[in-house]
Amino acid sequence: MKKFEILEHTADLKIRALGRNRQEVFENMMLGMQKALHPRVKKQETSTKIRIESEDLGSLLVDFLSEINYLNEVNKEIYKETRFYKFDDNKIEAELLGNKVSRFGEQIKGVTFHNLKVHQIEDGLWEAIVLFDV
Repeated sequence: MKKFEILEHTADLKIRALGRNRQEVFENMMLGMQKALHPRVKKQETSTKIRIESEDLGSLLVDFLSEINYLNEVNKEIYKETRFYKFDDNKIEAELLGNKVSRFGEQIKGVTFHNLKVHQIEDGLWEAIVLFDV
């Protein structure tokens, strides 16, 4: 199973992620987003805890990715793994593991709700499609 793919879009960044469960599809979407930043990664490892509450699963994904985008910029970090301690349809408590970054090749301005999809597909897999404003 492919974790994520960057889809064609005229002006923005569009990513499709797959996972065996909701946590995995969230993490795979994050990995796609991080790769799209084209970071220059340092060896220094990082760990950042997050807590997010939202109205529903779609909003939770947007808020999760928005928080990561904020932390990328503020902390100059890139994340490669998520340890979920709590995950339900409207709450995440997790730890993001990654590395410091000297610079990013791209910048994401925001995570949008435009054509947002988070749902279960065939064979029990989960799919998410997110459009990022770049």
